Amino acid sequence: MRTRPTAHQPTSNGLQLSQLISQNVRGTGTRYPSTVRCVFSRPHFTLSTSSLRKVRRAEARSAKAGGHYDCTGGRRLSRRALSIILTVACLWLTGACTRSSPPTGLARLHPCGSSEGPTDASCGILEVYEDRASRTGRRISLNIVALTSLAPDAAPDPLFFLAGGPGQAAAQMAAEVREIFRPVLRQRDIVLVDQRGTGKSHPLECRSTSNSLQELTESDAQSLARLRACLASYDADVRFYTTPIAMDDLDDVRAYLGYERINLYGGSYGTRAALVYVRQHGQHVRSMVLDGVAPTDMRIPLFAARDAQRALDKLLSDCEADTACRTSQPGLTARVRTVLQRLTEHPARVEVMHPRTGVRETVTIEAHVVAGVLFGALYSPLTASLVPALISRAEQNDFQNLLALAYAGEASDDNMSVGMQLSVLCSEDATRVTAEDVSRQSAGTVFGLHLLRGQLKACELWPRGTIDNAYFDPVTSDVPALVLSGDLDPVTPPGWGDSVAQHLRNARHITVPATGHGVIGTPCGQELIRRFIERGSAADLDVSCVGRVRRPPFFLTPSGAQ
Repeated sequence: MRTRPTAHQPTSNGLQLSQLISQNVRGTGTRYPSTVRCVFSRPHFTLSTSSLRKVRRAEARSAKAGGHYDCTGGRRLSRRALSIILTVACLWLTGACTRSSPPTGLARLHPCGSSEGPTDASCGILEVYEDRASRTGRRISLNIVALTSLAPDAAPDPLFFLAGGPGQAAAQMAAEVREIFRPVLRQRDIVLVDQRGTGKSHPLECRSTSNSLQELTESDAQSLARLRACLASYDADVRFYTTPIAMDDLDDVRAYLGYERINLYGGSYGTRAALVYVRQHGQHVRSMVLDGVAPTDMRIPLFAARDAQRALDKLLSDCEADTACRTSQPGLTARVRTVLQRLTEHPARVEVMHPRTGVRETVTIEAHVVAGVLFGALYSPLTASLVPALISRAEQNDFQNLLALAYAGEASDDNMSVGMQLSVLCSEDATRVTAEDVSRQSAGTVFGLHLLRGQLKACELWPRGTIDNAYFDPVTSDVPALVLSGDLDPVTPPGWGDSVAQHLRNARHITVPATGHGVIGTPCGQELIRRFIERGSAADLDVSCVGRVRRPPFFLTPSGAQ
């Protein structure tokens, strides 16, 4: 049976119940508030989920009636009878509190401290073997944050949020997830687990300590030297940080928290994680949302330039179709290619101000720097609206605004474990990609070999885990699935969603126009996800909001759109 966690001080439900009892006592002229309060403040006192829900249902009924919950059953008891009842109840509860029964379900967690997560959430850890197959050696702690629903009749199947990257820590995103998924939280719990190698789950971080713009322009040799140093510093065998192993971890967490079935939301790499979980533990999945699909056979970075070019072409076409953009930035398609070609042949040596520190530095701007920033800008239609103006400034060797955009995503970079990312990509993708393959697929694009160019070289030195050949087969399942794609997505365009949805028998693939990477970032996407999880089926889902999504206007002047 699943139970809700309690703190060393009373939970909100405990306080409400003690207040209700106290109110009824006062109604008879007898007061026992301190006696009752001591019961609810005992350190190890817990209420079962069913008990909490009974109290909440009673509170809901009384609220509708405009009165207070009468725990005496509606009849007024004598002072003597009420005294006897309270005395027996307190003795029974005190005895129950002193028995040392082990906690179960969410009671295994504790109220989060401010450094752990939202203070109204529950936090905890679960230890697992790093080498799950041998069940020997190093053990690692998985970091868990649970956002508990306060619904009187909370659904028994929570939503597990699977982060992207690979390398993002889900638990670190708890506050943001709570806001975005607040409608879901009204009905069910939301659980976030830092995947092994991320966040506080034995992280494999490899952050640059530089506070200079030079980190943007470091050579491949410098990058590889930094990775070697990080690899040597880890107290970990990085071969054991792949997706299949991590999804067995996730199922351990599910069982540890007492959930029989769960719902999954995966975004970007999180879609791969969700698919692998369904393949390995599908009997425990009620439904899944795949937002920006990155399947197991994607072979990153093989199609990176091709998919980015598709998104850039859509932006350039939309600019050409927009009178203000076409007038302000004529011939933009050819100009983008010219800028990147010029910087490939003759990198620009310029003086710019660091967007964060304000220090002026002299740096060399090569084509891969500009290509990388353009690629990142295409993730969101809002930042993509800046591209025409940025290209115009780059033609004049003015890269100040472009570099400012490069640092706009620093907060997300702080939540990225590069070592874990390489453990996944080098084991699951790079083994099936050659440099010649990448060159062939990138031919004809303006991005060429500029995107993710160091990944294959990094994988030459990174230890690889063992991945079964069947891992790359399409995942087939009967689990209801809502597959979402942004039509403007530069990294997981709709084609990947199509390839996955055709093997999921109860899937519905929805492509949202004027949307980049992550449909969850739109009000329409959030509403679709809420309704789907509520129903557990996409069959009759109302998708009319999709037709109302529009690309934001292009940013053509210092004050914005014309």
